[in-house]
Amino acid sequence: METDFTDKDTYQDLFDPEGYLDTYYNPKSGLLVVDGFLDFVLRKLHDAFCRRGVKGKTLIDIGHGPTIYQDLSACESFDEIIGADYTDVNRKYYERSLRNEPGTFNWDAVIQKVCDMEGKGMSVEEKKKKLENTVKKTLKCDVLQKNPLEPLVLPKVDCVMSIGCLECACSDLDTYRNVLKNVSTLLKIGGYIIISEILNCSSYLSGGKRFSCLVLTEEFMRSAIAETGFEIVDLEVIYRKYDKDQYEICNHDSSLFVLARKVKDVK
Repeated sequence: METDFTDKDTYQDLFDPEGYLDTYYNPKSGLLVVDGFLDFVLRKLHDAFCRRGVKGKTLIDIGHGPTIYQDLSACESFDEIIGADYTDVNRKYYERSLRNEPGTFNWDAVIQKVCDMEGKGMSVEEKKKKLENTVKKTLKCDVLQKNPLEPLVLPKVDCVMSIGCLECACSDLDTYRNVLKNVSTLLKIGGYIIISEILNCSSYLSGGKRFSCLVLTEEFMRSAIAETGFEIVDLEVIYRKYDKDQYEICNHDSSLFVLARKVKDVK
């Protein structure tokens, strides 16, 4: 299932948020629901923000795509969340989802799951409002640029998060290393980076089109994160059972979550 590298302009022109959400997050058949990725990431994000105490003024959610679930725990620990994504259609869908507009994907079951983990008695509607109030905006973002938010220059933030994005933006491992450096420039010394990626994946199907994916391994991720000036606080990998039909949609064999603290700037 090798495919030519999918560049950012192809994402801008052809990516279909609704097709992606149905393929990967449909409550009954979504690939990332069935294979355990969604529950894994929700658990690890809850652990990072609620148990490990990752908190602060501002978090930037890089490459949020059309999903909002990754911000559900973060909105309890940060004064503001800034979304950031390259494609116009994903930023618009993200904003519509935050406003809970009719016709957008229904995240209620996922929101309820996060509320149950937090154990504060918060209702789904209360969590939706909290998230909407915490996410202040979403910005155009290109992680291939030294300043991913160019032309904007923001004050350095307390946390940068990227869930299932960077492996799609990079054509090779050297580019991935440079992207980590680019993203790191947004972060304070002592701040945290949260990354979740699928591993050993070469491509994925979404909305009837196949997109490329950079093949990543746990070993590479450990070394690249350390080389970028981070100290790993938590890293966990979960493995996926082989299913022929699902592997034809997306052929990753495992998923990784990493929480790391920035200890120095690396040029």
